[in-house]
Amino acid sequence: MNDSQIEKVIDQATFMVDGYAFIKKDDGNISIVNIYPPFHAAVIRENGEVLETNMDDIEIEIVIKSYWKKNKKYILDPEIWCRKVFC
Repeated sequence: MNDSQIEKVIDQATFMVDGYAFIKKDDGNISIVNIYPPFHAAVIRENGEVLETNMDDIEIEIVIKSYWKKNKKYILDPEIWCRKVFC
């Protein structure tokens, strides 16, 4: 990814954790993109089920089972994010 593509991903992200951008899509699925090389990505359902990915098993374990599960409340209920952070 070039710099403008990375900026676009960051702008679309609902939240970021350790270089991973979490983006809620219109269909309800969540796109997860690593903004650092090797730019791995995944598409998951809200329950954490992996639909598509180019991540290896260890990276999936970290991103889905740790980052997603600990932070999904912020993307699933934007009012929580609003109350705790910016709004």
